[in-house]
Amino acid sequence: MKKTRLGFVAALGMATVSLPVSAESLLGYISGSETLPGGAQEGYVSVTQRSDKGTGDYTAYDVEAEYEYGFTPRFTGAFALKGMSLDTSGLVIDGYLPRDNEFSLKATGVEGKLKYKFLSAAIDPVGLSAKLSLAHSWVDTHSGQDKDTTSLELMLQAQKFFLDDQLVAMVNTGIESTYAERAPIAGLPAGFDWPTDPEMEIELKAGGGLSYRVAPRWFVGAEALYETEFETEVGQERWSWFAGPSVHYASQGWWATLTWMTQLAGGGEAYPGQPDDDLHLIEKTEDEIRFKIGFDF
Repeated sequence: MKKTRLGFVAALGMATVSLPVSAESLLGYISGSETLPGGAQEGYVSVTQRSDKGTGDYTAYDVEAEYEYGFTPRFTGAFALKGMSLDTSGLVIDGYLPRDNEFSLKATGVEGKLKYKFLSAAIDPVGLSAKLSLAHSWVDTHSGQDKDTTSLELMLQAQKFFLDDQLVAMVNTGIESTYAERAPIAGLPAGFDWPTDPEMEIELKAGGGLSYRVAPRWFVGAEALYETEFETEVGQERWSWFAGPSVHYASQGWWATLTWMTQLAGGGEAYPGQPDDDLHLIEKTEDEIRFKIGFDF
């Protein structure tokens, strides 16, 4: 490995010469192509606040606790437990938000992940990896109502270094297929649409980001993410563009990343009276803030 690459790793303050660990976590939503070194372990907690649907009050917190293990220098596996809290009032959306709802943090799902690195950004001109994820949840992420959801996602991650490794560029793209079934809700208003037949959805994702080392241990970055979903009966159900800045700090044995993403544009289904028809506010919110903290052991 070149001295500049070793200097880059040292600047991140990792316990080992482990460029893969640092680059994976530089941004909040877009990930790098590197995997954990063989035998390495990492645990991290991610907290995401989703807020503001344009009308009423809506705030949700998504919490994920993940354990990751490097089986080989190219192959990493992970398991995550997921939770959620919700506080929504003053907004009812036919088919999506049936009533006001409020609850504190509770378990909502599990996820398993496998990641394989084809090319290393530390050695090859461009890093390239693929991640396969299988997730199951029993709570609807939008309304907090009972809903069994199983999703299979395949993502590709590319990564490139510039400016003697001070600047890191990352690109992600992928597809997610979902099978979901809602539980019936008693006492809904007459005519309110709450379908309980099984649904099949396909979501396409693409995004990219840059992270620049401004000082030892400190990185600032920016990232953007496009998502669109196609549902069985309606075709393209939604699309959205999110973008925002990230700050990353890494010390020996631990790191932290803070990201703010705001919805720049969106479309598809809209609820009656939605104040901004240039955004998608049924399944998405106007803003998301994500904080991640990880530990190497």
